[in-house]
Amino acid sequence: MTDPWDVESLDLDAYLARTGQPASPPSVEALTALHEAHVRTIPFENVDPALGRTPRLDLESITAKLVRRQRGGYCFEHSLLFAAVLERLGYAVSRRAARVQPHRNGPRTHMNLVVTVDGDEHLADVGFGAGVLRPMKLADGAAVDQAGWNHRLTCDGRLWTLEKETAEGWEPLHAFDDQPQRLIDYEVYNHYTATHPDSPFTGRLVVMRLDEGISRKLIGDTLVVERPDGTQERTPIDDRAEALRALDVVLTDDELSGL
Repeated sequence: MTDPWDVESLDLDAYLARTGQPASPPSVEALTALHEAHVRTIPFENVDPALGRTPRLDLESITAKLVRRQRGGYCFEHSLLFAAVLERLGYAVSRRAARVQPHRNGPRTHMNLVVTVDGDEHLADVGFGAGVLRPMKLADGAAVDQAGWNHRLTCDGRLWTLEKETAEGWEPLHAFDDQPQRLIDYEVYNHYTATHPDSPFTGRLVVMRLDEGISRKLIGDTLVVERPDGTQERTPIDDRAEALRALDVVLTDDELSGL
């Protein structure tokens, strides 16, 4: 049977070289190391939609952009790539879809993964705006420190909700169930996310990076630096190319001029 995800076409060695990780057998520790390395290495960015382009979701195109270039992408690209990597390494992976900001009637436009390892299911979410650094075991109420920001998963029947602790309490980020998705589903979500005027990724540049104790976001022409204690710095940028390089996104002259 033909693999709809084309996992065997992945250049696994190139991905592991890009993220600096070994080809370790499946374990919770290895999954955590790989998840952290992916988020720290490959930026979350929407350069293509900001240029009026819809990102391609075939694995060859994703690999060329996120692995062979110093570029990144958004959730569909990140999670499709990470799912292929995990399956090539021997993990059992279920590709899912989540509703963003479910308490505000947000759209079902986020891709995440449920990974089974050592008999337990874990949320792997490398493409959620560079907000989730580590995988999270699917356990109702269990909280995990994500680079200094506390997150937890709650369960209501088949529905899991990812929440972030804020000064006002727990804020729902996205909600997903146990329904596996097909590639055509992500093509539909991707079209909306990359083209609809109400999408947060059309009409302005968005780049996000996360590391321990610091979140950096380039929104339009403003660099926002946030820390777990709630402090925030907002700085207008003068040189877009330099600001992007500092966030590990290197563009061609044509891409820069298009922005």
